[in-house]
Amino acid sequence: MQNQENIGQETLSKTSAPERWGVYIHIPFCRQKCFYCDFPSFAGKDKFQEAYIEALCREIRQQGLFYRQQWGKPSTIYIGGGTPSILSEILLEQLLTTIAETLNLRSAPPLGELSPTATEGVPPQGRPEFTVECNPGTLTLSKLQILRRLGVNRISIGVQSFDDVLLHRIGRIHTGAQAVKAVQAARAAGFANVSLDLMYGLPGQSLDDLRNSMAQTFALAPDHISIYGLQLEAGTAFARMQEMGRLHLPDEDTVEAMYDLMTHELPAHGYARYEISNFAHLGFESRHNLGYWHGVPYLGLGAAAHSYLGGVRYENTADIETYISSIKEGKLPRAVEEPATRTIQMEEAAFLALRTAKGISRTRFAHRFGVTLDSIYAPVIKKLVQQGVLADEGENVHLTAKGAKYGNLVFEAFLLD
Repeated sequence: MQNQENIGQETLSKTSAPERWGVYIHIPFCRQKCFYCDFPSFAGKDKFQEAYIEALCREIRQQGLFYRQQWGKPSTIYIGGGTPSILSEILLEQLLTTIAETLNLRSAPPLGELSPTATEGVPPQGRPEFTVECNPGTLTLSKLQILRRLGVNRISIGVQSFDDVLLHRIGRIHTGAQAVKAVQAARAAGFANVSLDLMYGLPGQSLDDLRNSMAQTFALAPDHISIYGLQLEAGTAFARMQEMGRLHLPDEDTVEAMYDLMTHELPAHGYARYEISNFAHLGFESRHNLGYWHGVPYLGLGAAAHSYLGGVRYENTADIETYISSIKEGKLPRAVEEPATRTIQMEEAAFLALRTAKGISRTRFAHRFGVTLDSIYAPVIKKLVQQGVLADEGENVHLTAKGAKYGNLVFEAFLLD
């Protein structure tokens, strides 16, 4: 554990003020752990919520204020989890008021309006993109009104599916009807930027199931859609079920057909694919996530939150009680992750950028590393172009449609010996 003030100054001394930076705030509470989830979130720990929010607000006032004074207002703010919408109205108001006062949000233009002009994480002048993740099973109109009033201008709703049987099978606490009402409530509260999450490749899911969920999504007309294929992560309930032979997943041909369906239907309905798993109407790309993929620095606050500051990655303790006690003692529960070598940084920059539609910028790569992209990756790029999974358009190198389908294989090719 380190002194809060010292670690901030130590980090800042390594870098000048960036053009933009983000803030990630973690809420680790859930009503029930989803069977596929390996995120640092916990069910059955509601008794710690008040103490946690108090500690989190203290960390925001100390670390958030320090960076805001040095770097100016953040470009993006993202509250994730866990389930941020599980918090009571009182705790939500306490948290959001602290964020607004500390990060100087109240001096921004009228909140909730959105100018669809941003690219690669750049916000409208003076106005951070402020996102909160919500679960339809814990979201109410009154909570949405609090979010809207205190500066949030983007809502991300975890729907996953509109099929109640599938939702129960994957451990979600909401129903399809609640998901519809959540989107309608977000619009009624005045949100002009609403994102929905969907999943495919779920146990027992058919191609028609996915087609129906997508049709209901299009009917709700969100501004942004994230759609993810199921990944079996170690330590999850699904991974244990798989080991016991109790998990019945769609076969490979069905999953591929689901992928083809979503990559065809989403653009056909006006959602441009700007990242492997993310589609949006023009101007409604997630600026916060684009920041991650383009190496924009960010400050992580809360238990299990990660930071990327001055080229160094940090990680807060994931244990809720340890986090709370450390903050009370005036210590920052943050540890420096193993420093990345220059080689690792190049690999990471390459495959993170390749997740986006624009891909790797030769100019950005050279500016960051002082060497040309081709001096490091020319043979790899040439080979992948010949295989039809990569396109080289001069300034940018990006995945083709075929490359996006087999993205992990392409990313592996950018690992350096």
